[in-house]
Amino acid sequence: MTAAQNGTSGTGPADPDAITAEIEATREQLARTVEELSHRLDVPGRAKESAARAKDTAVETYRESPPLVIAGTVALVGAVLGLVVWRRKRATNRRTAGRKR
Repeated sequence: MTAAQNGTSGTGPADPDAITAEIEATREQLARTVEELSHRLDVPGRAKESAARAKDTAVETYRESPPLVIAGTVALVGAVLGLVVWRRKRATNRRTAGRKR
């Protein structure tokens, strides 16, 4: 009897156990795909994970070298304050220069 005579296409397994195993493998693959898509579409969840990773990295860096982290933080705060003061002075100088004209 040929594949056309017994109603099968001839492309897949004919054994019921093999068919069942193929169906289970396909279900598992589909479940993994759905799970991956759900994870990718969960933007708030991914943002929380990213924030937690950043926090863990910062804590680990601080534990490894606290003085260096403190010095870096102080330098950053100093730079921001310096920028704010510089911009205010610049704006004040522009206003006073505009009045002299």
